[in-house]
Amino acid sequence: MQTKVFDMAGKQVGEIELSEAVFGVEPNEAVVHDVVKNHLANCRQGTQSTLTRAEVAGGGVKPWKQKGTGRARQGSIRAPQWYHGGVVFAPKPRDYSYTLNKKVKRIAMKSALSAKAASEDIIVIDAIKMDSIKTKTFKTFLDAVGAPCKALVVTAQNDEIVVKSAGNIPGIVVTFANLINVYDILNARKLVVDKAALAKIEEVFA
Repeated sequence: MQTKVFDMAGKQVGEIELSEAVFGVEPNEAVVHDVVKNHLANCRQGTQSTLTRAEVAGGGVKPWKQKGTGRARQGSIRAPQWYHGGVVFAPKPRDYSYTLNKKVKRIAMKSALSAKAASEDIIVIDAIKMDSIKTKTFKTFLDAVGAPCKALVVTAQNDEIVVKSAGNIPGIVVTFANLINVYDILNARKLVVDKAALAKIEEVFA
């Protein structure tokens, strides 16, 4: 599987062979769905918390006698049906994260990368390097290679200049070869990969 290699000006500088073991597999939608669901669950903070009737202040006295008033019997003004009452089955802080088998994650990653390759949404760059932090320069680079919006830019390692240059561009996410995940790949329209980062990805997942 051949794909073109571009420089940061958008000019083709060569071609590269994509690994069939990583970019040429049959996508497994069920596994991809499981991994994306796992990723979103692990991202949840789980900090929501409301008060039950036992935790709401007040309500310790029976509001009126049991019989003879013509009104419905009540034991507390903090019961759930009262204004300012407690919440039934109130949500409490909890951990939503869970783990998946490593083999499942590998299959999902290969499926996501193969889907991007099949739709020709992978753009390989000879080298993603910048001399200074400049959002305008980085935006010009993305426009030149055909990834103006909703793109995932993958570099071989942490490059602070590239990360900060892309920080203010809506829809652009910069990550590193050892930190890519299925959700970010599927969420992006284009996958812009540094040639060195591509080699690392193939080394890990082939």
